[in-house]
Amino acid sequence: MKEEFLHFLWKYKLFSTTNLKSIANETIKIIKSGLHNQNTGPDFLTAHLNINNQLWIGNVEIHINSSDWYLHKHEEDKNYEAIILHVVWQHDTVIFMKNNQPLPTLQLKDFIDVTLLENYQKLFSKKSSWILCENQINSVDTILINNWLEKLYLQRLERKSVFIKELLSNSNNNYETVLFQLLAKNFGLKINGDSFLRLSQSFDFSVLRKTRFNELQLSALLFGQAGFFEEEIENEYFIQLKNEYDFISHKHNLTPISNNLFQFFRMRPTNFPTIRIAQLVALFHKHQNLFSQLIETKKIADFYKLFSVEVNYFWKTHYTFETESKKSSKKITKSFIDLLLINTIIPLKYVYEKNRGEVNEADFFELIQQLKSEKNTIISKFLDLKIKSENALKSQALLELKNNYCTEKCCLQCDIGKNLLHK
Repeated sequence: MKEEFLHFLWKYKLFSTTNLKSIANETIKIIKSGLHNQNTGPDFLTAHLNINNQLWIGNVEIHINSSDWYLHKHEEDKNYEAIILHVVWQHDTVIFMKNNQPLPTLQLKDFIDVTLLENYQKLFSKKSSWILCENQINSVDTILINNWLEKLYLQRLERKSVFIKELLSNSNNNYETVLFQLLAKNFGLKINGDSFLRLSQSFDFSVLRKTRFNELQLSALLFGQAGFFEEEIENEYFIQLKNEYDFISHKHNLTPISNNLFQFFRMRPTNFPTIRIAQLVALFHKHQNLFSQLIETKKIADFYKLFSVEVNYFWKTHYTFETESKKSSKKITKSFIDLLLINTIIPLKYVYEKNRGEVNEADFFELIQQLKSEKNTIISKFLDLKIKSENALKSQALLELKNNYCTEKCCLQCDIGKNLLHK
């Protein structure tokens, strides 16, 4: 038995509330169970209870055993002086308040439905499993699961919003700056994401705004700030960029980061930092007002067009500055654009519209559902459990479900877990 389960029972009144009585035989009627307190202090605040035909407004504390009150030293804490009811699973000792009167105590196990308790024990009894409900999730109604996944996707957007708002705060609410930083981070993928973010924050965005009209200058800025000119390479294009960077860095008083921060080892050449930087250059050189265009764009096909850019001719025959390779376009692929939409564009649009009070959740559902489902081990595992992921909304929601509910065993906060408890 966990205290969290008792919170769940009390919050949703999942016990017989008729003829409810304390261990001292006092009648109890729950008018309002109170506000669930997620911080320190009593578990439920400002509850409204009728105890022995007298209305009480105060706090409720919940424990497994009554004696936990003394174990947690609540008798020494002023925050617990306004407790009007002690809810416990097992009553093993009388609790006295400062006025030497016994604290009204409800022993919950006397009023709980046996089936609910059995379902709880069944759900949490498995010690080693991928998710606790893996043998039961198929019994949950598909409509309930789909509705829950939509809520989870919104939760995921909200979680991603925290980082975006932090970037906005640090950039004086400059959405263009934050777009560049987010795109840079995602162009770096998981391995180089932090390094690319650091690159994007190593100079003021105003410098990029001034150089983006000239491809050579913009290339010099990004490759130079990434530290790629620390080496000596006998290459005409490299020397040209390095000379240009020397001028820009002196003019704007820039300091590069170290190119040792960027990983090439065991990466596909198309994901080399040099290629991703070249693509960033092409994107911001082609679109002078990229943020405005992305905000106005509604269709997936139009997003693909926006990200359809040509890298400099040099990079069509190179993956690094040193070695020439077979010619290839190095265009941004649709699958990579999908990742940018999922992790950057849609979350940023969500924050922008929400800050303006114009957010329409249905529009975001429609947009994300046009993208293919991501493929990874988590999505594959859910598929083994007959939970299909037909689009990116589903895959994003399932990632949120697994990482923030299943792994943390937060079944009591999960609509699927709640449903299984009531079966």
